[in-house]
Amino acid sequence: MHRLVAVSNRLPLGDNPSGGLVVALQDALGDSGGLWVGFSGEPSDAPQDSLEFHDGARFDRAAFDLTAEDYESYYLGFSNSVLWPAFHGRADLIEIKPEYLQGYRRVNDRIADLLLPHLKPDDRIWIQDYQLIPLAAALRERGVTNRIGFFLHIPFPDPAICAALPNPGEMFGWFSNYDLIGFQARRDLRNFIEGARQLSQAEPLDDQRLRLCGRETRAGAFPIGIDAAGFIDEARGAREEDRMRSLTDSKMMIGVDRLDYSKGIPQRFRAFQLLLENNPDLIEKVMLLQIAPPTRESVEAYQNIREETEHLAGRINGQFATVNWTPIRFIHRPIPRHELAGLYRQANVGLVTPLADGMNLVAKEYVAAQDVADPGVLILSRFAGAAEDMTEAVIVNPHDPWDMAAAMKRAIEMTPNERRRRHAALLQDVVEHDVSWWVDRYLQTLG
Repeated sequence: MHRLVAVSNRLPLGDNPSGGLVVALQDALGDSGGLWVGFSGEPSDAPQDSLEFHDGARFDRAAFDLTAEDYESYYLGFSNSVLWPAFHGRADLIEIKPEYLQGYRRVNDRIADLLLPHLKPDDRIWIQDYQLIPLAAALRERGVTNRIGFFLHIPFPDPAICAALPNPGEMFGWFSNYDLIGFQARRDLRNFIEGARQLSQAEPLDDQRLRLCGRETRAGAFPIGIDAAGFIDEARGAREEDRMRSLTDSKMMIGVDRLDYSKGIPQRFRAFQLLLENNPDLIEKVMLLQIAPPTRESVEAYQNIREETEHLAGRINGQFATVNWTPIRFIHRPIPRHELAGLYRQANVGLVTPLADGMNLVAKEYVAAQDVADPGVLILSRFAGAAEDMTEAVIVNPHDPWDMAAAMKRAIEMTPNERRRRHAALLQDVVEHDVSWWVDRYLQTLG
């Protein structure tokens, strides 16, 4: 069996590494005696000139470190102040600085140097996400001829947004060094092919292959799944003491998102405000639990979205709250996975309404957590990659508060038969196309 080498921005550490990508890759890595390489998570004053190996997993784990300067330019800078807003359709938030791009190139070159001594001739290399797009090119420059795949976990933008990057031609050149480029949704694949055609004179050869910057590569949509069986078990076994309590026995809607401007949380709050303004009979009858852990708080755009969200929650609660009922409960910290599973199961409505998203696994987790005899309703943004296949959700436009408010009312009042019918179709897709299916399909295609 060919060994799998996975490279990601962050290395999962600890004796029991967790997270969606860990669940996805641990079997393939463990079965092949694989290696996972990623950032240690802590900037260093004097970075080491070799990878640091960590025990405690079924596969080998090796960390690289970064200087504070590299972390600033590569991660906070080019990755999250240029690529992240661009790839989520927010060209207005792109912050272009020469040192950001220089740091992005420099760190990817350094990772290639650190990885090179540990590669074997028949390894398959699978590089994960937008922080590491140049890594295959850096490895090719160092003589690596192994099969190298890439998977983008976030959306890929249309050609007009690509053109707003400081280096669109160079970016497509980086992509050309991969044997297989994977995207979450068919939408992203179409954007990539059209962007490559317009900005680097790519030539499509067939449904999957294209000639890009003089090299032949393949690209496809590989929608990621969850550990469906594991999440179903966690939701069924959720503790009663972790359930949310209500003095008015109100129905519960839930949103779980990192506090990011791409997630549409302010738009969701405004739609909920509109629902209550136009349906006063729902006061004390329905509430919204929003869990929004912090992320990248040193970036100004994230400071702004936190201020806006907290202001809206306070204003809506001030307008509608009663002595026994608070319309929005806003939690700005992480909640353990086993507690989330129980809250999903309790919630009558799941709100997954991003303005842009690669897939959004919360949608799949919410469906997996439901009681099949009395399931809740998933409200899903048309701009989440999940919407391409989860068509039995209530699909909404998150930019339209009237559409969102109407969907909330419809979900709250939906009959048990319609809820069960929709949920059965959604659950079948979640179970059949789980995370193991995703890994197997991608690696078989990589070959």
